[in-house]
Order: sequence, then structure tokens, then C-alpha cells
Amino acid sequence: MDYREVLREIRQPTAAARVPGRVRRTLQQVAHGHRRLTAVRHPLGFLCLPVQRRGAYGICVHLWTGQQPEPELTTSPMHSHSWDLVSYVLYGEVRNQLVQVTDEPAAPTHRLFEVLSDGDGDEIRPTARLVRCQLGPVQSTTAGDNYQLAAGEFHLTVVPGAAEAATVVLGHARADVVDLSLGEPRTRQHRVSRHRCTELETAQAAGLAVRRLTDIMMESARRRG
Repeated sequence: MDYREVLREIRQPTAAARVPGRVRRTLQQVAHGHRRLTAVRHPLGFLCLPVQRRGAYGICVHLWTGQQPEPELTTSPMHSHSWDLVSYVLYGEVRNQLVQVTDEPAAPTHRLFEVLSDGDGDEIRPTARLVRCQLGPVQSTTAGDNYQLAAGEFHLTVVPGAAEAATVVLGHARADVVDLSLGEPRTRQHRVSRHRCTELETAQAAGLAVRRLTDIMMESARRRG
């Protein structure tokens, strides 16, 4: 998959007829062992399959299987990315809630933490900024639609209940923005490990998504016919 090609397809009225098939072909290669990549168990509770990374541009597939353990967060699920994000929902429902953050050193609810990631995990570093947070409305996105989040935009993302969901995520990194998380004001600097799946676990997760996408595409074709 190529970043610009997928982005162009997502923005077309024909996205539902083209994007799932493109992602399905890539996941089939992973499921059958023809393409080797390792899924990562993200701290926020989903599997991340890093499909492509070229300079500042990247593509990942995010899978919520309904079988992942409850994430053990050391900060909060409220965060912002260092990259502009476009996410297309392949199946299921994804809910995003925007978070308004204002400086409040006198009576803060949270502290801002920089999140510095490498291949093995995340270094969580407290900043001097003490803030107060206010939750905004929840935005729900379902299969066939997409949502966008600008770099630096605080939010939290959830999949309701133990439901399954999958998205293809396009990221464009911004050199002047860092990944941030919101946590308790007294939390100290620490490190969080990212757990990599085995090749078998990655192939099984990819195979599950392929079956779900196949069922959806067959049902869509049946309705059109």
C-alpha cells in the first residue's frame, strides 16, 4: 500500500468499494506468511500492524479483536499525536472524544507528559505544564467512513464494549510537534514496554481481519446484485 494512493481512495465516493479490498490483500499476505511484519500490542488496547513507513509518512492497520486484555495505563487514555491522522474504519465502530486542555497551575487536574517512542517502548517524561481538561462531545465513526485528527489535538479513542473493529490509519509526522499524554500531576518519569506479538499471533490477527473483511465485502456485493 502507498500512502498517497490510499489517501486518494479514502477521499473518493467509491472508498467503500476500494479501500477494504486493498487492505484485505495486504492482510492476506501477512496471514499467509508472504509478508513479514510484527504486530504490537498498543498500550491503548489494540493491535497495531505497521504496514509501511517512508520518511514522515506511514500506514498502520489497527485491530480491536474483542479479546485483548484491559490496558494497564500509567497515564490516562487522553493523548495527542505528533502526526496528522486520517483513519478509515474498515468494520465496527470507533468513538473519539475531543479534549480541551487549558493551563491551570493553581488547581490542575493533569500534567502533560512527553511520550518518546522507540522500538521497545515509550519513555514517559513529565513536563512543567499543569493543566485542566474538559471533555467534548463524542464522535462516532462506523464502517465506510473516516475521521481526521490534527497533530497536537487531544482526544481519547474507544471501541464500545468488547466489540471488534478495524481501521487503516494514515499518519504524516510533523517535526515541530511531539507525542503527548495527560496524567496525574505527581507521576514521575518512567518507561512503558510495548509487547510485540509473535509471527503466529500476527498472522492469526491478520487472518481474523481478512475473514471479517471478506464477509463484509461478500454481503456488500450481494446487496448490489
